[in-house]
Amino acid sequence: MAHLNPTGRFSSRVDDYSRYRPSYPPETVPLLERECGLKSSSVVADVGSGTGLLAKLFLDFGCRVIGIEPNREMREAGIQFLADYPRFAAKEARAEQTGLADTSVDLVTAGQAFHWFDAPAARREFDRILRPPKWVALIWNEREVTGDFLHGYEQLLHQYAPDYSRVDHRQIGSNQISEFFGHRNWKLATFSNVQEFDLAGVLGRLRSSSYSPHPGDAAYEPMMAELTKLFETHHQNGRVAFLYHTNMYYGML
Repeated sequence: MAHLNPTGRFSSRVDDYSRYRPSYPPETVPLLERECGLKSSSVVADVGSGTGLLAKLFLDFGCRVIGIEPNREMREAGIQFLADYPRFAAKEARAEQTGLADTSVDLVTAGQAFHWFDAPAARREFDRILRPPKWVALIWNEREVTGDFLHGYEQLLHQYAPDYSRVDHRQIGSNQISEFFGHRNWKLATFSNVQEFDLAGVLGRLRSSSYSPHPGDAAYEPMMAELTKLFETHHQNGRVAFLYHTNMYYGML
């Protein structure tokens, strides 16, 4: 997806991303502990670490985490968010060329980032930096399209955000995952996740998305006006819920 400029497209969205993006269910870490041998002494390379939401879960568990993030603004936001964690280090690099040493990490994770990778090149790189048995966990939140508000939100994206269909995680299926791992012995764990927003939060959540029109784009004001109207129609006590299921694909390379 190089034509979509994955490195630069979040630069202007960092504040909204930090404030309004969902984190990941804490149950992901105990599952990796049980099934993948994750320990508090493990070294985790969090690739496409962004503002640090996923890295925080592993840091809270005690791991040392190296955040690989090519976007300067996102990387700096992650450093600020995780400033109290001495076991976190941020590195300017990409999935396909992390700059990490051979066999230097115990787990590679990617939260909300896999769809930006050159998958074959990233696989070769992860294979190089991982210690056996070479565990990788690919995690993302998939917004559910259920109920009147979320159906309306989905329609707005298709109407006003032409890039949306090109970067939607729902396009990634089992064939792409099997191709990445090089086999079909990976597993999928699914968790429920939810955010509740007032109107400011709903508008910020939309602005945080890479496919959302920028302020000044012709579609921006009409989209925000439609979203405001949608919120006013469907809110309960001034709030609406964004429902997600969090998919975690995990396996050994």
